[in-house]
Amino acid sequence: MSFTHAGRTLSKVAVIGSGQIGPDIALYFTKVLSPFGVQTVVVDVSDAALAAGKKKLEKKVAKGVETGAFTPEQQAQMVSAVTFTNDYGAISGADLVVEAATENKELKGKIFGQVEGLVSPDAILVSNSSHLEPEVIFANAAKKDRTGVVHYFFPAERNLMVEVVPGKETTAATTQWLLSFYEAIGKVPIPVKSRYGYALDPVFEGLFFACALLAEAGVGTTKQIDVVCKKTFKMGIGSFTAMNLTGGNPITAVGLDNYTTKINSWYRTPQSLKDKVAAKENWDVPARGEQVDVPEALAAQIRDNLLGAYFGICGEIVDAGLVTVADFNMGLEIALDMKPAFTFMNELGTKKALELVQAYAAKNPGFPVPRCIEALGKDNKPFDVPVVLREDRDGIAVLTIRRPKVLNALDQAVFAEIRRRFEECDQDPAVQGIVLTGFGKKAFVSGADVNFLAKIDSVAMGEETSRTSQVCVDAVQAVKKPTVAALNGLAFGGGIETAMACEARIATKGLRVLAGQPEANLGIIPGAGGTVRLPRLVGIERAAEMLRTCRPISSEKALAFGLIREEVEGDLVGRAVQLCKDMATGKAPRSRMAEEPMANVPASLPAVEIGHLSKKVDEILCKAILGGAKLPLAEAIPFEAKCFGEVCGTEDMRIGVDNFLKNGPRSKAPFVHR
Repeated sequence: MSFTHAGRTLSKVAVIGSGQIGPDIALYFTKVLSPFGVQTVVVDVSDAALAAGKKKLEKKVAKGVETGAFTPEQQAQMVSAVTFTNDYGAISGADLVVEAATENKELKGKIFGQVEGLVSPDAILVSNSSHLEPEVIFANAAKKDRTGVVHYFFPAERNLMVEVVPGKETTAATTQWLLSFYEAIGKVPIPVKSRYGYALDPVFEGLFFACALLAEAGVGTTKQIDVVCKKTFKMGIGSFTAMNLTGGNPITAVGLDNYTTKINSWYRTPQSLKDKVAAKENWDVPARGEQVDVPEALAAQIRDNLLGAYFGICGEIVDAGLVTVADFNMGLEIALDMKPAFTFMNELGTKKALELVQAYAAKNPGFPVPRCIEALGKDNKPFDVPVVLREDRDGIAVLTIRRPKVLNALDQAVFAEIRRRFEECDQDPAVQGIVLTGFGKKAFVSGADVNFLAKIDSVAMGEETSRTSQVCVDAVQAVKKPTVAALNGLAFGGGIETAMACEARIATKGLRVLAGQPEANLGIIPGAGGTVRLPRLVGIERAAEMLRTCRPISSEKALAFGLIREEVEGDLVGRAVQLCKDMATGKAPRSRMAEEPMANVPASLPAVEIGHLSKKVDEILCKAILGGAKLPLAEAIPFEAKCFGEVCGTEDMRIGVDNFLKNGPRSKAPFVHR
């Protein structure tokens, strides 16, 4: 058995190093690849490290069974698919090798010199380095074209981010395969150009350095600085605590000294860090639950200082051309679990951000004021941070909604960005058609961000909110060129509503859960065209059952209902591009939605068991379905918005939204049917 992706087949993967991160990398591999029969081999020269790594992996899998993440059957499969050994010969036959040994270029070079003699010339060899350039690691490799860095983040089995860093001789095909492979197995990869530390570690270590400088200057205690850091950047833990938990003192001490020559002279290893490394001590940080007093004036001083450092560090990395703003922003949020810099600067105002950076640079010799912040800050213009990414393929624009942390959920800003992208592509003479898809394998779009619903405080605001979304979705349908939604995973709520505005929809084959309109669970009705377009695509009775019960359907059923045109095995987006091109050239039929009223609209809908759901909301939902079916499309959409506004005036809407936000989607709201 094996796992095949983009023309490359994996039957065995190897992880070299059974220290802090190697077993976690192996755990993720066996979780996603063992169902395909892929074997994972962990190699280390230390028997003690192997024993500890094996114990660590098995303990984490067992914990997963306790929490319900894995079944006992999955546990047995995952554990049996991993081998821990000191025999390098076990690497033979591996199609992908990930080295996770100590951060030492001589050791890494020696390891890969040995590995190259054990695997095929086509095997891909990557290093999970945190700092070293791939050109340094693979300086003596015989085939540099199939090498690179894939930098994982702590903890590697749960943190989805990986930086993919090609060397000068890495082929574009190798880089692209790594990016698409890691996306296919559920990670969130970003391409980063080669420089010591890459894109994200200089932020992690640079922010820590800024904290350490404040502590050394006596501005505040390490506990106080840690608390302010955590609060300022909405982090789970502050920089000093993060350094303790990751055991990062030694490697950061080396990294900061190298940044001095590799990046700029502001970076250096502070004396306090040297002392901690020499004494093998941790930082003094708040204990769990401990309240640390930080006077507001002191908190403001620390906050402004750290913001200036953070924005400046991130701006320099963009100036260096290592990574795009969109990729970097996402990387900061996922890898480092902090408020991303460019979103932060936009909210604060780039003029204010520039002032903070300039103030920090004035007090810290060698700290640069980034050109990208200067250019926007002087006129207080925001950074462009797209989450709907465009890639043109042979005349077809592929738009990808990428918000992996929330399974590509839509908010009003994303709706507006979708609209802009579709209008831009429709006006671009080089574009023949448009494909819309979602990032990753789990979700096309998981729905709309529920947080904005909590802000609706009146019938009028509810109707306005619905119309705002509808205008954006209507813009998708207004495009004259062929449009295809490639449903790569579940499409719920606003996701399926947006997909239904496309001319055609296709989906990954075999999805047990594909499409659903779960709005009634929240005490609302669809507000982006779902009550209007779904009946026109699958028929009134089928649509009404889906809408009123909130029960999702599989890809197989979606095909039978006519909601999608095809189920696709293999390259879904590639098939969508071809279908779109065929529609544009007349090789495949067009299927634009009829705009006139529906025929044979019944006077009422069949009885449906709605269980605990609100009878009041169901009444309004039925009115929206039947009323919209009797109207032309252009009138039916705003009629739905009026019904949405009406729902927002009910008690059950408030009950449903509050219950969701407090208790999550699995909790049944205690509706009162008013």
